Amino acid sequence: MYAWAITVDDKLTQKILTEARKQLEDVEEEVGLGSICKQLQTSHLFAGLPDEKDGVDFPDDENVPGDESPEEEIDEETKNAIETFMPNDPDKKSALVDLLKEKFTEKRTEINTIYSDAGSLRGEELEKFTVIYKGVGQVLSKYRSGKIPKAFKAIPKFANWEQLLYLTDPDNWTAAAMFQATRLFSSGMKSEMAQRFYNLILLPRLRDDIAQCKKLNDHLYRALKKALFKPRAFFKGMIIPLCESGTCSLREATIFGSILAKCSIPSIHSSVALLYISKMPYSGANCIFMRVLIEKKYALPYLAIDGIVDYFLRFMKDDSALPLLWHQCLLTFVQIYKNDLSQDQQRELMKLLKVQNHPLVSLEIRKELLSANCQNRETTASMTTE
Repeated sequence: MYAWAITVDDKLTQKILTEARKQLEDVEEEVGLGSICKQLQTSHLFAGLPDEKDGVDFPDDENVPGDESPEEEIDEETKNAIETFMPNDPDKKSALVDLLKEKFTEKRTEINTIYSDAGSLRGEELEKFTVIYKGVGQVLSKYRSGKIPKAFKAIPKFANWEQLLYLTDPDNWTAAAMFQATRLFSSGMKSEMAQRFYNLILLPRLRDDIAQCKKLNDHLYRALKKALFKPRAFFKGMIIPLCESGTCSLREATIFGSILAKCSIPSIHSSVALLYISKMPYSGANCIFMRVLIEKKYALPYLAIDGIVDYFLRFMKDDSALPLLWHQCLLTFVQIYKNDLSQDQQRELMKLLKVQNHPLVSLEIRKELLSANCQNRETTASMTTE
């Protein structure tokens, strides 16, 4: 006899037994996703019942004041129905829950298979998708405005999205189609997937257009701006590869840098990019990117500031004359972050000016460093007085 059966009134008991019989009949049939949901809706009827492993101590019936309910006899059929859901064996109490979990897992696997199976297209499926996405490619090669094919919008949902994307022949997309694709991939994909799209599809197209036209098509410029929606993918997929390539022209750096200058970027991504570029060898393009990011005047962590200082101090042993871009980048850095430099860093930069000197810019750099030293002395003096 269950302790809870004594205190439950007749109406509630009848409702519980009715629901128990219904659920028992459902379990005996093939359980689908819809019936699972219905079972979950009624499972809360038993949620409040304590489990044996919870360690709840119930007082004896004779010690419970005010409990005058007589014991009720339960027939064998009803008892079996109740024990189906609340067996005495603790190991069997979770049988229904395990069954529901199993069915949910099967449905989830079935849904995921719709996309994951497409990742290995073979035979007839490969031919079918090839025909569809080659047709999409023909549409994108003539696209000017309006809606894009629904099959193209579905690409980010497939595990083999790169394979499907290349079936559309991205090299022949119009500039307007490239903008629409960038909108889709920057908003509908994870950062890692967007990074691959930026690096493999968007970046080569932008560089080719700059090389041919000496500027970016309006649609491609908008695509570049839209790509910044994923800042991590933007830096890892385009800016860093550009700097690492060693072939980035000043024109390319200026165009890409203009987007960085106009748009707001999370400071953490700017800091990481500055630290990463500062570890690379000198190039005019790298200096342009560094200067653009420095001019955003973000509160950089000391790790990034130290990395930039070390970048400039590396040229202490270089006797060759550096171009104006390098000196301008150093001047911009000192003007904005002079008060964040340590005394040792300021002294080392002063020594650097004796080796790498520019007739006009170095004088301004020296003035900025000296003014920073004065401010530091005043701060130290005021703290000592207090």
